[in-house]
Amino acid sequence: MSAASEFDRDTAVHPRADEPGVFDAGLSAGWAIGHALNGGYLLAVLGRALGEALPHADPFTISAHYLSATTAGPAVVRTETIRTGRTMSTGSAGLFQTDESGEEVERIRVLGTYGELATLPEDVRTSAKPPEIPPLERCFGQQDNPAGADSGPAMGKRLDLRLDPATCGWALGAPAGKGEMRAWFQLADGRAPDPLSLLMTVDALPPTAFELGLSGWVPTVELTVHVRALPAPGPLRVAITTRNLAGGYLEEDTEIWDSADRLVAQSRQLARAKLG
Repeated sequence: MSAASEFDRDTAVHPRADEPGVFDAGLSAGWAIGHALNGGYLLAVLGRALGEALPHADPFTISAHYLSATTAGPAVVRTETIRTGRTMSTGSAGLFQTDESGEEVERIRVLGTYGELATLPEDVRTSAKPPEIPPLERCFGQQDNPAGADSGPAMGKRLDLRLDPATCGWALGAPAGKGEMRAWFQLADGRAPDPLSLLMTVDALPPTAFELGLSGWVPTVELTVHVRALPAPGPLRVAITTRNLAGGYLEEDTEIWDSADRLVAQSRQLARAKLG
């Protein structure tokens, strides 16, 4: 963990000496989207705790159900080891906060299977292709925001996000209606990507709902991430698609490709859209 990295500092968890599998965390307001903290950031906090509790370090697959909005401040992560094996281990974790009445409330529940990505065979047989995104210098960053470089959510200041011009018509009041979002992605402080940061990256772009002509908060109901490989250093390419918005809910399918043109993570989430 790098002391200079905001991501590592803000996802840090501290084990309780007298309660095995229980960790304290201080959730940072720097990863907020509006009044609530970003779901990918929170998944990374839980993912770090599980990685410390289990005998294997890397998340292979992790699923989170978001039970209520999480706010900045103290939190407790309680983990449970479900099964351990030679190459994989499985555990669950819950993130809890104390509400205004003094009652402890569970905010998120996750189930994850961990292993060692460095030991996986290098054989790749795929029909998947990296997304076509214009060169980074031709994409739109926070400095191009019509509302000003200092506008936008707090989390945006921690990211070097460059949106494909074809998927950010919403920012100019002209959404394409295609349910697509693509971007180059790096952390603003230069921290290299790793399996833990990928858990945040899958949920870091503006929601596809914006390009469908909707606005407002799009809270995640459930998010599943598959980490497929250790990412190479350098900028990531992120592509998100939505094919179906119905009953006020939509899915977002995400692919993350590294600088070596490898598919390093995939995810699907169900989110609630604000209609009307």
